[in-house]
Amino acid sequence: MSTQEQPGDRRLVTITRHGEGGHVAELALDRPEAMNAVSTAMARDLADATAELAADEDVRAVILTSTSPKAFCVGADLKERNSFSDADLMQQRPVARAAYTGVLNLPVPSIAVVEGFALGGGLEIALSCDLIVAGEAAVVGLPEVSVGVIPGGGGTQLLTRRIGWSRAAGMVFTARRMAAAEAAALGVVDEVVGAGEARDWALHLAAEIAANSPVGLRNAKKAMRLGMDVDLATGLEVEDACWRATAFSGDRKEGVAAFAEKRRPAWPGR
Repeated sequence: MSTQEQPGDRRLVTITRHGEGGHVAELALDRPEAMNAVSTAMARDLADATAELAADEDVRAVILTSTSPKAFCVGADLKERNSFSDADLMQQRPVARAAYTGVLNLPVPSIAVVEGFALGGGLEIALSCDLIVAGEAAVVGLPEVSVGVIPGGGGTQLLTRRIGWSRAAGMVFTARRMAAAEAAALGVVDEVVGAGEARDWALHLAAEIAANSPVGLRNAKKAMRLGMDVDLATGLEVEDACWRATAFSGDRKEGVAAFAEKRRPAWPGR
């Protein structure tokens, strides 16, 4: 399979730590010359970066941003795909899937920061996060059926779970693009802020999240994810298991003590 690697094989996804203790991690898609079109190399880097953060117990929240002033991500690199044989495409598929599932499976809260275009796989990366903050000039859409494919980075599943069958069907079947305000009205994105302000908003929100118990955050996300598509009785059992994993932790002891002593918790994170 022929892929278009970057000069010097530079990393196309970078990690930056923010705040005291570096508990907020910023994953930046860094292929601005291609508006972050997801090449094979970029997919590998995204999978590697998310795996690195998932294994880091100091991370309490992640924001996913872009270094491109024009786009969060415009989806799959169709120029690269145009050179693929069917065998190449099949060989690349696990690489692409690992990138999207890497974002989806982050064990801590994640926030996508969408400025400019988030199309196809770009919107799917955002949908793989727990929250989406968009600048008011953002444009989103899943145009895959217009080029002879379907959303394959989780879009058919994640969008339907977010906004319901008929609304998702309207977006997917028409392949249309929509502005941030309409996307917010449908529930595709969660917050719309001024153009260029989404990253600052997300960093503030991530810092607010990261001030809380790391054990609590991970188990709350786990309970919500595992319990989302099961019957209520099963979901309550999932919640109980995650409650037990949290209730007998050092974080719970510290949280109760800090509350009683009217001070800020010093979370042990275990």
